[in-house]
Amino acid sequence: MQAETNTPASKASSPAKKQDTETPKAARTPDGTLLVADFGADTVSFVDPAPGKGAFDSVKVGHAPYGLAVGDDGRAWVATAEGVAVVDTDSREREALIPYETEGLGPVTDGEYRGGGMGIALAPDGKHAYVGVNVPDGKGALETIDTRAGKVTDTASVGRRPFDVDVSSDGRQVYATDHDSFDVTVLDTRSGDTRRIEVAPYGTEGGLGSWLKPHYAAVRPSDGKLLFPFEGERLVVVDPDTGRSTIEWMTANTHQHGVTITPDGTLLAVGTGPIDPSEDEGPSLTVRAPGGKEKVIPLDGPHEDVAVSEDGGTAYVTGGFTRDGYWNGITAVDIDSGDTRRLAAGERPLGIAVL
Repeated sequence: MQAETNTPASKASSPAKKQDTETPKAARTPDGTLLVADFGADTVSFVDPAPGKGAFDSVKVGHAPYGLAVGDDGRAWVATAEGVAVVDTDSREREALIPYETEGLGPVTDGEYRGGGMGIALAPDGKHAYVGVNVPDGKGALETIDTRAGKVTDTASVGRRPFDVDVSSDGRQVYATDHDSFDVTVLDTRSGDTRRIEVAPYGTEGGLGSWLKPHYAAVRPSDGKLLFPFEGERLVVVDPDTGRSTIEWMTANTHQHGVTITPDGTLLAVGTGPIDPSEDEGPSLTVRAPGGKEKVIPLDGPHEDVAVSEDGGTAYVTGGFTRDGYWNGITAVDIDSGDTRRLAAGERPLGIAVL
């Protein structure tokens, strides 16, 4: 993009008339704004996280947006049922919609089993985006997008319903969390080779009907291992190089979905609520220190995904949820005190990022 140059107006021009005919440009998006994918609509919403505030703008991106990732250049990459939308988060405009190369996605539709993009992540250098594509009733795909060219350049086969996608800190490996296959697929970005690592601390009994599957992962900054929380009971720690895993114990005793991890290694895991209300606890947010000490903060109602403010003091947990019981908002959680407050957001918000 060429830089703007300031040139004097010609004597024949009429600045006042030009001003009358121009459409005023919207104010640039403030730092700290929350961006959420509105799974129940075709938009992403921009949310002011200040007390008493909420969603103040939205941009149409494509049907049923699920996950999103934001690059250092301010562009958001949003996985929708129709393709990957590219949004300029500063001007709040959609720049492009990149169609998937994967076949067999079926009609554009709603719900957690719909075909199309689910998890999405960016390479550390921002040159590639990686999106997990759900193929109804079949194995999924991991599509690689050249972010400069704006097109899909490679596709790899992965497991069923790739809920989440993560990238190693050096960009050499991509991890697709395959919910319905009880595994994670590791893509070598240099060779294009893939391999499967089972992640099933409770076993695979029940198959597609099982609740005890991996949902979202976090890459631990200290050693690059993958962290998968299960049921507020077990944290599976996977070495993606060897495929070996260990289990650490958790304390929330609730079905868990979205996770994120801070630079110091603090893990945050969203508890969506009980599988068996007679035995399990309600929705919560687990804040797990690098040494394993946990704080479990109760939440009002089911939630899905989580992001953390730049200062590390506030967690923002989306109320969209992939199953029934969702609500159209975000819970802001003070991590130190455990205090919570609700923010109005878009329709069934799932993926979230702090701009």
